[in-house]
Amino acid sequence: MAEMPPDIAAMSFEDALSELDRIVRALEGGGTKLDDAIVAYERGALLKRHCEAKLREAQARVDRIVLGPDGTATAEPANIQ
Repeated sequence: MAEMPPDIAAMSFEDALSELDRIVRALEGGGTKLDDAIVAYERGALLKRHCEAKLREAQARVDRIVLGPDGTATAEPANIQ
């Protein structure tokens, strides 16, 4: 699996998703040269992987919110690596 470039690793979920959306629209438009399309596709795959990781991190945090027997919500520390 390709190493995550630092510029992508530093992106927020929203920024990565926005760039991924732009790449998809450009590729769907069909006006991209083959070599450029391949580079864009590879970057899009990395952006997708980054977004998925961010979603997993968010899900782990949400999973740590538990309801007690009396219905009170408590938060346990998330153990995210």
